[in-house]
Amino acid sequence: MQIYLDSANPGEIEEALSWGVISGVTTNPSLIANETGGSASLVQRICKILGGKKPVSVEVLSTAAEDMVKEARRIALLAPNIVIKIPMGVEGLKAVYQLSQGVERVKCNVTLIFSVNQAILAARAGAAFVSPFIGRLDDIGWDGVGLVREMVDVFTKHNTDTAIIAASIRHPRHIHEVAMAGAHIATVPFSVLKQMISHPLTDLGVERFLRDWAKTRTDEVF
Repeated sequence: MQIYLDSANPGEIEEALSWGVISGVTTNPSLIANETGGSASLVQRICKILGGKKPVSVEVLSTAAEDMVKEARRIALLAPNIVIKIPMGVEGLKAVYQLSQGVERVKCNVTLIFSVNQAILAARAGAAFVSPFIGRLDDIGWDGVGLVREMVDVFTKHNTDTAIIAASIRHPRHIHEVAMAGAHIATVPFSVLKQMISHPLTDLGVERFLRDWAKTRTDEVF
């Protein structure tokens, strides 16, 4: 399973890239609004940090299909590795279909997916990615990871090429569970990515090794 960083903060993205663990970035209007500077220049900076190859999802703000398509085409011109995020809905499906069938073949990530039916429709319309929001489903007492598992099962049975991005990740356990469920990608906030590294037994082990070395050796380390 690939890991995308869910962030629009260049510092977080550069740090996560240095770990060698992320394969892309997802943003949304809220994340971009929290950063300084113009949105277009910020998106271009993020795409450049990703080397112009790893995908960067950027969401449209328009609500009508025709306007979504126009906005998506403008955003896609900012960098070659941009994927357009489009919210689920009738207008969104129209826009995804037009963008996926056009000469430019703009890749789309249909976001705010909360059912298998929505995922099927998005895939049929031509989405390259679909993003089920598992944390928001958990918030209302539904099984977000269970939805991912069902989507993987359906897409596998029907040889659907659309990749499933598990989104709205709230904690490290979510990542473990969506990986077990077969998600192709999990998009993870930087705070959760850092939590994935830690385990109390790892910290204890390092502390013990260093303590033992300090007791028995007085020469320089190697």
